[in-house]
Amino acid sequence: MKHARVRYQGALHEAIERDGALLLADGRVVAFDAVEWLPPFAPTTRPRTILALGLNYADHAKELEFKAPEEPLVFVKGEGALIGHRQFTRRPAGVQFMHYECELAIVIGRTAKKVRRDDAYDFIGGYTVANDYAIRDYLENWYRPNLRVKNRDTCTPIGPWLVDAQDVPDPMALALQTTVNGKVTQSGNTRDMIFDAPFLIEYFSHFMTLQPGDLILTGTPDGVVDCQPGDVVVTEIERIGALVNTIQGAS
Repeated sequence: MKHARVRYQGALHEAIERDGALLLADGRVVAFDAVEWLPPFAPTTRPRTILALGLNYADHAKELEFKAPEEPLVFVKGEGALIGHRQFTRRPAGVQFMHYECELAIVIGRTAKKVRRDDAYDFIGGYTVANDYAIRDYLENWYRPNLRVKNRDTCTPIGPWLVDAQDVPDPMALALQTTVNGKVTQSGNTRDMIFDAPFLIEYFSHFMTLQPGDLILTGTPDGVVDCQPGDVVVTEIERIGALVNTIQGAS
């Protein structure tokens, strides 16, 4: 099932996809373009922790002229960076290179502590699409992204759907694609991750407890390009959905 969280007529609603429309929890059916889309998490399962992978695809590491990592390169994000489907991401004035990153986001479904790899999928509640924008101008180095690169307001669109884990039989074989103004600029597949979903659940849960709603952003393949104000960026993952975002100039 595909779940969403939206604002409609001034109120917050949980919703599911039904025949090309949104079925609100109160029974009303509304069009996709009649609502404001929010990150697709219920208030009781908001992410306490957001973990994000750097250089988790070998081709992307090569694109950036780095050796593929032997251990996950991880940084922490704040929830304030998250925005919803069809929202706007600001490009600061004067920057030289700001690029998207199409990523499969894992949503933890139940408390995970010292999980074995073979049991890891039992702790995943669902999946969504994340677009984790980065500004290379602000980067201290690729191994330690600083706050301005990855924790700016509006820098991480996510959604539109939270798709139940049972509806994604093999999350490690999903096609990814990004378009900018309708032109395909990035394509890849989750099977090319260096550290796959079961590995990451085992790895993180052995030194920290993951709670329901926590997020793991699993990195992006190669093909990132600079984005300018007015560009419409669509990051899409097979079976999960297409996340639309527009770049906005500095206010």
